[in-house]
Amino acid sequence: MQQLLHPTPLPPPRQPPAPVVIWNLIRRCNQTCKHCYAISADTDFANELSFTEVCRILDELKALRVPALILSGGEPLLRDDILAIAARAKALGIYTALSSNGTLINEDNIAAIAAIGFDYLGISIDGIGKTHDQFRRMAGAYDASMHAIRLCRDHGIKVGLRYTMTQDNFAELPQLLDLLDSEGIDKFYFSHLNYAGRGNKNRKDDVFFNTTREAMDLLFSRALTDLQAGKKSEFVTGNNDADGVYLLHWVKRHYPQQADHIHRYLQRWGGNSSGVNIANIDNLGHLHPDTMWWNYDLGSLRERRFADIWQDRRDPLMNGLKMQPRPVEGRCKSCIHLDICNGNTRVRAMQLTGNPWAEDPGCYLTDTEIGLHAT
Repeated sequence: MQQLLHPTPLPPPRQPPAPVVIWNLIRRCNQTCKHCYAISADTDFANELSFTEVCRILDELKALRVPALILSGGEPLLRDDILAIAARAKALGIYTALSSNGTLINEDNIAAIAAIGFDYLGISIDGIGKTHDQFRRMAGAYDASMHAIRLCRDHGIKVGLRYTMTQDNFAELPQLLDLLDSEGIDKFYFSHLNYAGRGNKNRKDDVFFNTTREAMDLLFSRALTDLQAGKKSEFVTGNNDADGVYLLHWVKRHYPQQADHIHRYLQRWGGNSSGVNIANIDNLGHLHPDTMWWNYDLGSLRERRFADIWQDRRDPLMNGLKMQPRPVEGRCKSCIHLDICNGNTRVRAMQLTGNPWAEDPGCYLTDTEIGLHAT
């Protein structure tokens, strides 16, 4: 959006030395959310990494020059040593964020949390009031999480809303966006529900796909309006890299004179980076291509170093994820914007067909938008 209003020359491609790591340090959670990918529960899980093991892995991440670390769960604040882990990561000079449901952040611990110096703290909000409580299956969850957001804001922590859209909470997206202004919140993270997906039939008429497009239009419009008003709000979408292609078509409609410029920026961005610039460590120390690939184990960090596992292309999935272009099939292979999307997350195709390289059933773009003739 900044490039629409104030275009600048295209910078050289970014080549991070190592992936951003999302680390699910604990599987236990005090909530049982409908859309949880970690299948958490309010119980202790056996054989989770010890503090000593976590510190050793942190040293490996530092040596590899991992640029950012997102500490997650379950609910990470249920680990007694979470703040010590975060402090260790910060001392190593790693950008450190915390992803929480917020219900355990209160007046008793906010000063200790603020003292860590988290670079970012994301709190999940899936609707207003009862809608959020129903998603989280916890009465009073909304009030507790909003209280946590205000505490973080008032203690100088950069805090953001994390929202996963479903058909049940889409209608409240405008109200959630309004919270950025009314509560003075820095960032809004929009996550697509990473469901198994649908086939290509009736794609133009699919209710969920059309809802997704409406949500993207709203986010784009809101981001642009805030930018024009001089606000510094941040808007991020995740779990569906078709968003980049949809943004390009939105720009062509509204700012056609900047379409080529934005196209080049999106190509430079490069789309999905699971297995390349994104990695996930689970609570037992197993490495995965990203958080949605918990059913695919690349190896244990108790047995092998992070770098040795991550750089090992003998694994067929990792080899394919690191290929340029990826060996995708069907609509994805024929898509003229593969260099923007990079075939998306791949996990939906795997869940639906058993083939990680099949066309993405979660792509909400029409055949015309991806350069195919409608059939």
